[in-house]
Amino acid sequence: MIADEDAASRRPGIDDRGWSGTREWVEKCLGEDGRIEAVERLRGGWTSEMRQLFIGGGQDPHRLVLRSFVKPFFVRHAEGLLSREADILRLLADTDVPAARLRGVDATAKHCDHPSLLMSHLPGSLRLSDDEAELRAELLARQLVAIHRLPVPERHRPRSYQAWTSPELIRLPEDTSRPEVWQQAVDVIRREPPEYRGCFLHRDFHPGNVLFTGQGAGLAITGVVDWVETSWGPADLDVAHCSSALALLHGAEAGMRLAGHYLAAGGTLSEDPAAHLYWRVLDALAFAPDAEKVAVPWRELGRSDLTAEVLTGRLEDYLQALLDRFAR
Repeated sequence: MIADEDAASRRPGIDDRGWSGTREWVEKCLGEDGRIEAVERLRGGWTSEMRQLFIGGGQDPHRLVLRSFVKPFFVRHAEGLLSREADILRLLADTDVPAARLRGVDATAKHCDHPSLLMSHLPGSLRLSDDEAELRAELLARQLVAIHRLPVPERHRPRSYQAWTSPELIRLPEDTSRPEVWQQAVDVIRREPPEYRGCFLHRDFHPGNVLFTGQGAGLAITGVVDWVETSWGPADLDVAHCSSALALLHGAEAGMRLAGHYLAAGGTLSEDPAAHLYWRVLDALAFAPDAEKVAVPWRELGRSDLTAEVLTGRLEDYLQALLDRFAR
């Protein structure tokens, strides 16, 4: 959940209220040779408050990123979320996955004003526009295959995945001309989860958590962020989550194509259409009825076209496409 590099202007005194303790903790992490010279608020986050810190002092100037949980729900769960992210960043430090390096964590706000994690700054920016969306999707699929192939010793495996919805929790849109689509989709997940071969999952992998540089043939992924939900589970579930996001951002067909890109990149998905459908629908229904919570940060990053009406229509189209392809 990081905004692009020009997301806000640099202001040395930005919002010094409410994070003076956090700022003091950061400077202790930096040691005597570093100090915070400027701060900017980063847009694009929903669960966290993100700040980019411009560090000067005795060492070469550089940037760090600070994640702080300030919303009460996430503060309550911060110890587990931030501790897990810290562990994952340590694990990824010796891999080719372009993840940030951990600089410090205070998951219980013992020293900070809010539970916080300090990490290195990654180059690049978020790309959420329709321009080059298909090219980015191919790169997203390749990156996801690389993540799933990470050899993680059993003792270092993250927790088993958690479903983000269930038939009893789903709230369906009130105004729809295709209620049968929603009902059929809910019926798909009224079963025990299919058996699967587990692998290392990002679990929240989508265009809002991936940084890019370049264009055309020079387009490249430079960072994958937000590892608080990292889990062990079926590759289909990570593919499902990214597919849902692409469907909401660019339309149902964009969401339908990602699995093909993933397979072309060497990934493996369930060979049972009913099992694959289960994971895809399970993820998509977690956005019901209108995906408003993801739309807010996306609109902040320029996608003002993503109204609740548009998102509901795209989600419905995507569910219809899934059912047409895999349920018959």
